[in-house]
Formats: sequence, structure tokens, C-alpha cells
Amino acid sequence: MRVVIADDSMIVREGMASLLRAAGVDVVGETATAEDLLRDVDAQRPDLAIVDVRMPPTHTDEGLRAAHEIRMRHRGMGIVVLSQHVEVGVALRMLTEHLDGLGYLIKDRVMDLDEFLATLRRVAAGGTALDPEVVSRLLRMRADGPLQALTAREREVLELVAEGLSNQAIAKRMTITVRSTEKYVSSIFDKLGLPATGGEHRRVLAVLRYLQA
Repeated sequence: MRVVIADDSMIVREGMASLLRAAGVDVVGETATAEDLLRDVDAQRPDLAIVDVRMPPTHTDEGLRAAHEIRMRHRGMGIVVLSQHVEVGVALRMLTEHLDGLGYLIKDRVMDLDEFLATLRRVAAGGTALDPEVVSRLLRMRADGPLQALTAREREVLELVAEGLSNQAIAKRMTITVRSTEKYVSSIFDKLGLPATGGEHRRVLAVLRYLQA
């Protein structure tokens, strides 16, 4: 997996690059500005770009706008957007675009390297991954209609589905059986009126499109 990292914090950028290289990831570019990110992506054609939301010169949404430009120039390339805080507006803007190969993570909540690597690989392969806190905020915004019919446990499972986890991974995270997870997922999709397809990527897309509505 070939990766470009864009973050204006030298410590964050170089620290992340060091960890990824130690894990066998080919980091082919490290940049501090959105302009340099676009130049590196055009030159290196990586499998994935890890992009901070706020970058120079205004530190508002340069990274997000660069991510959008990358999507226009390089269809199919994975992008993981990093944010210091939960920015629902940013998440919603992302969800209005193509969802394939897209991730949104909160920096301070990336605590496990193996999980982070699994997320990067999933997004690079065309999957989707949202930080569960982002999903939780979106769910609270949509706490009407069919969502009201979900139990607390079903909402917890729904957040993990939207994060991109398989039934097996959800069962492990919640310390329940796979069979129980399957029952929760089936009930959730029935209540939301969504197709209960077995494909993990399609499940995530169904949930995210529901949250967009």
C-alpha cells in the first residue's frame, strides 16, 4: 500500500509516517500544505492519501478542499480525512460526494495501530470508514422517524456498521456472538427499511445514505 500524508504538524506527520513505515506501509510523500499534497499525489499516484482537514494558509478547510480535488483528478484513490474534533459539517459535506474509498477519523481517537492499519487498507480497497463518534453525532441529528424505533443496543451496532466493521468484528468489539450480531443487524435494517445485503461495503453505504437523507 502506497500512502501520502498531509498534515501541517511536523510531529503528527513524521510520527505517523514512522509508524506506518515500521508496519510495512510505503509512505511515498509527506507534506505540510494542501498545494504540496496535490503535487505529490499527481506525481506519486498513491493508493491512499491521509489528509488533515485544517491546513495552511487559513487553517479552515484547505485539506478538505484538496481531498475533493484529488477525488476529481484520481477516481478510485482512497482518502482518509483526519480531524482534531468532530466536525459534523465536514462529515456531511463528505457524505454528499462519492462514498467509495472514503474515511473520516478523529486524531485523538486513533489509539490502536492495528485497527488504524486495517482502516487504511479497507479505504484503499474502496471501502468506507467513519469514526464512531462522528456516526453518533450524525445519528443524534437524525433522531427522528425510524431511528426512534431502534433500541440502545441496536444504535450501538448501527454505529459499528457505519464504521465499516464486519459482523465478526462487531461481535468481537461488543463481546457477543456472531449470531447475536446478525440478529441485531437484521432488525436494524428492517426498521430502517434498508436492504440487508451481506456485502460489508454495501451495508456501510446503505447506512451512510440513510444518514444523508
